Amino acid sequence: MERPQARALLIDDHELVRNAIHRLLTDVFGIGTVIEADSLAAGLARIVEAPSIDLLIVDLNLPDTDGPESLAALVDALPDARIAVISSSVQREDVLGCLAVGVDGYLPKELSTAELVQALGIILDGGSYVPRNLTRQGATPAAKITHKHVGLDGLTPRQADVLDQLLLGKTTKEIACALDLAEGTVKIHLAAIYRVMGVHSRAEVIATLMAATN
Repeated sequence: MERPQARALLIDDHELVRNAIHRLLTDVFGIGTVIEADSLAAGLARIVEAPSIDLLIVDLNLPDTDGPESLAALVDALPDARIAVISSSVQREDVLGCLAVGVDGYLPKELSTAELVQALGIILDGGSYVPRNLTRQGATPAAKITHKHVGLDGLTPRQADVLDQLLLGKTTKEIACALDLAEGTVKIHLAAIYRVMGVHSRAEVIATLMAATN
């Protein structure tokens, strides 16, 4: 689905990376405006100039950042934007740190073009994305994590099924198709999961379950 009115901000200090993602955003997703910056300071300046940003993609290891903690300023500055981190790191602590400050996706630079397109589509459609190998690295299956590691005994078997699909990075529509449920029913289950876990977003769910497996 094209988004000609959408505005994206891409912050990365590598020009080749910016060029590649810029092309995907315009050619594949039809985003009308893509703004580029090569540092956190430059990115914050762009936000001041054009605060109506719908999608932010930011490199985790910019020269003037301090890892996930520096992302908090961007999250605070763009409360309504979809935010994704792109990084060469696949360390669990980096993924957890980013999710903890409220980003919507973690995109390793090793992703193929097809995987990156899929990930960006999920994020733009309102979902959260972390590669399956990172969410499941050293972990037990999602339903088992729910009861054994996090103590969420209040979840029903169907809610555990929805949780398992969420951990695979699926959108509400995809979860509904996979479990043969109405989208509205999936949203009700998601709300119940959030309530039991004491969180407010998919990203917080993933961060909580990943932390439980450390």
